[in-house]
Amino acid sequence: MQIINIHQAKTTLSQLIKKTLQGEDIIIAKAGKPVVKLVAYKKKIQLRKPGLLKGKISISDDFDEEDPIINKLFYGE
Repeated sequence: MQIINIHQAKTTLSQLIKKTLQGEDIIIAKAGKPVVKLVAYKKKIQLRKPGLLKGKISISDDFDEEDPIINKLFYGE
């Protein structure tokens, strides 16, 4: 873990970001006292829950039946 003052962190931010992406934690200090910890961002993965929409979606009984008006529009007479 590396401790760096704010001024130095401002001037070397891109290098500090590279270090954090490689797994190193950086502490940014003000007047020698730690105030912020710079760590790599890890996206939180949310697992899907099966059946979450159960009972909220319905399909009508005539879903598979052909509509003569729509057939006329697609295929003509």
